[in-house]
Amino acid sequence: MELVLLISLAVVITFLGLLELLYSGLVLKPERLRSVLRKQGIRGPSPSLLLGNISEIRKSQSTTVKASTNEPPVFHNCAATLFPFFEQWRKQYGPVFVFSLGNTQILYVSRADVVREISTCTSLEFGKPSYQQKELGSLLGQGILTSNGKVWAHQRKIIAPELYGDKVKGMMSLIIESTTVLLNSWKSRIDKEGGVAEIKIDEGMRSFSGDVISRACFGSNYSEGAEIFSRLRALQEAMSKKSLSTGIPGMRYIPTTNNREAWVLEKDVRNLILEIVKERKETAHEKDLLQMVLESAKTSNLGQDAMDRFIVDNCKNIYLAGYETTAVSATWCLMLLAANQEWQDRVRAEVLEVCGSGCLPDADMLRKMKQAELLKLEAQEMQASAWYGKNSAAIPQLRVSGGKEVVMEDPMDRFDSQLLKEIEDHDNNEKFDSSSETEIDEYIMLHSTHKNHLFGRQKPLHLVLGGEKHANIILWRNTQISTRIFAGVTVTWFLFECIGYHLLALVCHFLILSSTAVFLWSNLASYINVSPPKLPEVTLPDELFVNFLLLLRGIINHAFTSFQDVASGKDLKKFLKVIAVLWVLSVIGSWFSFLTLLYLLFVMLMTAPMLYEKNEDAVDIYAEKLWLEVKKQSAVLNENVLQKLPIFGSEKHHKQH
Repeated sequence: MELVLLISLAVVITFLGLLELLYSGLVLKPERLRSVLRKQGIRGPSPSLLLGNISEIRKSQSTTVKASTNEPPVFHNCAATLFPFFEQWRKQYGPVFVFSLGNTQILYVSRADVVREISTCTSLEFGKPSYQQKELGSLLGQGILTSNGKVWAHQRKIIAPELYGDKVKGMMSLIIESTTVLLNSWKSRIDKEGGVAEIKIDEGMRSFSGDVISRACFGSNYSEGAEIFSRLRALQEAMSKKSLSTGIPGMRYIPTTNNREAWVLEKDVRNLILEIVKERKETAHEKDLLQMVLESAKTSNLGQDAMDRFIVDNCKNIYLAGYETTAVSATWCLMLLAANQEWQDRVRAEVLEVCGSGCLPDADMLRKMKQAELLKLEAQEMQASAWYGKNSAAIPQLRVSGGKEVVMEDPMDRFDSQLLKEIEDHDNNEKFDSSSETEIDEYIMLHSTHKNHLFGRQKPLHLVLGGEKHANIILWRNTQISTRIFAGVTVTWFLFECIGYHLLALVCHFLILSSTAVFLWSNLASYINVSPPKLPEVTLPDELFVNFLLLLRGIINHAFTSFQDVASGKDLKKFLKVIAVLWVLSVIGSWFSFLTLLYLLFVMLMTAPMLYEKNEDAVDIYAEKLWLEVKKQSAVLNENVLQKLPIFGSEKHHKQH
């Protein structure tokens, strides 16, 4: 029977642990993040469980009016077409709102002052979205595009010098070679079509930039690099097909068609890169990006697996960052030239003036092309690449915390006088400690206009409960500790009340299991090559017991004093109130055992304040109405009943005299 109970206990604890993880990750943590923003007046579309706002995004995209032609229209304000849901939510909730992809909370910001503050933040804590390494791990890994803090700083220190101006000048020959190949292909097509041809340049620009990166990164292994580039493009396409599933818990582990394709391509890319690395180790070194990454990995004191991952991830990151940003910028430059004949003539005239007839440009010539430089800057300003951020930061007028992703992009800046921004996580697990929570509460208290709070309180609930760690636990702001305490008390109540477990038996079984585990560990430590357990010396201080006894004595003395005051007959109102409360408690006590009653009180303590805080304004309004009604009925009762009693009548007569 005891064995069955232990097995049942293990099953219950395991089940409750799983429930804790699921409930905390899917419900409590996202809601806590949104509640922090709601206190600052930041709202957004209500998310659904698991999917968040993905269904609304898909519906918005499916109902967007598409042009009748198959060719995309040429205009700058592409964001309203690409992201119609952002435009709808921005009009509904304002320039700052929160939405969800799965259980990932994203903050959209289009307030120029806040975006400017974020864009100038140089703190290493304000890094990349945490979901990138999880959801886009197959594509990005843990390279410079997804790493944060000191890891990112180390990788940037290695890679950045290879992309400085002097180094790029040395790549001019391979850039010209790749450009010549692209232009010849376009010229050949124009000749075939009789001198006039319509060319979609975006894919050609990607091929051009990928060709340049392949030559710069892999040098003499260019052909293998081109194969890697092809696989990475396929992997990028596979990952883009499941972009809306980002944030849905567990989706990246399900063997769907896209996931299986991504896993195969990821393995192929890894094997191809490591094959080139193996060849490099056996042959003479070349001074290219790959060799630089190899030398850095050797001096990083990494294990073999970590070293391989470092090399593969950063090669993929260099590829994706280099070819994508270059291709996009060049494409927008050509689009602006095609849309503006005057600038097209000015840039063409400048190129002919600087380079002459039939002369290929070099770095010095490029520096003299001022009109081309202005064109490049204008294209980058109007259609800049997206950048991503993570974590909370000390941003004035806005506090961001625990798990919100920060993503910024600005294609709407010029066309809506505001900036487009998404957001994200923060985490160094629970970044909002008790002190920062108190600062938020004090800010709310100073700026609050609603003064008729429940029970007449004037301070925020967090400060009323003490404002420290215990208040965070009661209000579920520290979800991990709150969940563990709630689960522990629930298991204890279940064991004693439902299963009928006895306290002495529980203590004995716990001591048997723990003593056996420590005994076996101590004796087997030398055989399994581990250190024996170090048991801490536990000594309870005398002061602890003295303070507890003093507190207990104070409670008992106060109880006796209150009893004497009530039973003395001096205050009939107080006497009737106490009798009524005791009678209600006696009725409730007849329904439950004492242990169950204590457990219910604990549940109320752990739920009522949290629920009240989430619905504070509505509860305060209804509570105020209820309190006014109670006072009204009490006045009627006092006038019609109590004042007619002799004792109250004598008191009233005494006061009049």
